[in-house]
Amino acid sequence: MLAAAALNPGEAHASLTYGPPVKFSWDALQSWAEAVAARPYDPHIPHHKDIIERLDYDMFQQIRYRKDAQIMPGPNSYPVELFHVGKYFQEPVRMFLVQNGDSREILYTPELFTYGEADFAKVLPMETGFAGLRAMRSKDEPDWISFLGASYYRTTGETPQYGLSARGLAINTGMPYPEEFPRFTHFWIEALEGADGIGIYALLESPSVTGAYRIRAIRDKGAITEVDLVIYARKDVERLGIAPMSSMFWYGKNNRRQGGDWRPEIHDSDGLAIWSGSGEHIWRPLNNPPVVKLSSFIDKAPKGFGLMQRERRFEAYEDDGVFYNRRPSVWVEPVGDWGEGAVQLLEIPTRDETEDNIVALWNPKAPFTAGSRVAMSYRVYWRLDNPFPGAAGRVVATRRGLGGRPGQHRKSDATKYVIDFEGGDLGELDNKSGVKLRLSASRGTTDLVSAYRVVDTPRWRAMFDFTPDGPEAADLRAYLDQDGKALTETWMYQHVEGA
Repeated sequence: MLAAAALNPGEAHASLTYGPPVKFSWDALQSWAEAVAARPYDPHIPHHKDIIERLDYDMFQQIRYRKDAQIMPGPNSYPVELFHVGKYFQEPVRMFLVQNGDSREILYTPELFTYGEADFAKVLPMETGFAGLRAMRSKDEPDWISFLGASYYRTTGETPQYGLSARGLAINTGMPYPEEFPRFTHFWIEALEGADGIGIYALLESPSVTGAYRIRAIRDKGAITEVDLVIYARKDVERLGIAPMSSMFWYGKNNRRQGGDWRPEIHDSDGLAIWSGSGEHIWRPLNNPPVVKLSSFIDKAPKGFGLMQRERRFEAYEDDGVFYNRRPSVWVEPVGDWGEGAVQLLEIPTRDETEDNIVALWNPKAPFTAGSRVAMSYRVYWRLDNPFPGAAGRVVATRRGLGGRPGQHRKSDATKYVIDFEGGDLGELDNKSGVKLRLSASRGTTDLVSAYRVVDTPRWRAMFDFTPDGPEAADLRAYLDQDGKALTETWMYQHVEGA
């Protein structure tokens, strides 16, 4: 074993110990992942499960990584801290530091942590491992990126506020049987050359797949995580999810009657944005449906997609504790041609804000069968807004209410939709400019269709009533048009009874 002081002369990190040096490279990690895929899956059973089970949420919060044991991958790197295992993060994760082409394992010892009231966990042995890692802004400031649990990771973006999470991979999400959650079982940390950030490699494992990941985490107008992945199938995977992200949507303007809380809106994201391979910009407001719903947006060579938080006014949330108005949006930009497939959106019913109920991912059309190999690259932008918004107007609000006109007889099964658009050329047009609402529905009927500029604003409002022809969901599609030219992105919505 090697003391940290030998790697970083002059730094007092006496409690850090390392294993022997081993040559490391991206090619070597890929070869290892391929070799692991040929062997039976090892579930990595945690040591001393009885003690770890006692580290519930409150006890886990008591444990802190020692500041004097922070890991410095390079002389000007961000300090790295490690997470202790706990009830909700039990499986061991092995950590390595890469310097000068060699990797050395960072060995777990209780001395790396302070325990507070959880000091009963000090008896855990060296084989315990860690749960994850995080990079700090500086020695005494909070973290800006963290990896904790399965293959989840997230960054704070342009504000010091965490929100939704990205994931390394999704397996069989939204299927009528349990989803499989691949897990990062090994991390390699290194200094990042040529950019302000940190380099992270990871080995991903699950019963169905193994994978090698290379992630360049860069602080740039928020954060960018550049991901290269190579995955190998142990067995057939029915639904493969590339670049998945998980978020929370309880209620917003479009379903506020579902909100039992005093706050006007509660969500980490309010819509799915897609920039299709054909160049169309799509906005799909999120739903909180009565049953699980999966929507697929078929595409070829997509330019990007992401879960966005467009509503940025504090008054929309009135929350000065968790600050939903500051939470980052996440945009995925494919690198290279991703071919045919679909952006998929999973919406799960929720009555609370503490659980993620929204998932977005790319599902390739090509089957992923036992023995297959897939290599892909993409960039993930953690920003307040879409980094590639397009030049057309965009949706800024979606509302729903009673159909019909005030003071007149209303059809009990009609829903009025109100969509506000802003941006692009809209501010230069008036009600005599020939702006029309182009509207279609996969089923049911629409009427009372109108589009007009909202008085004393640059905003345009589209309104229509929708009447379903049965209990099945209906897909609605709308955009503003002038003489055959689209003025806005395309609004898409799934009308679900009870949502």
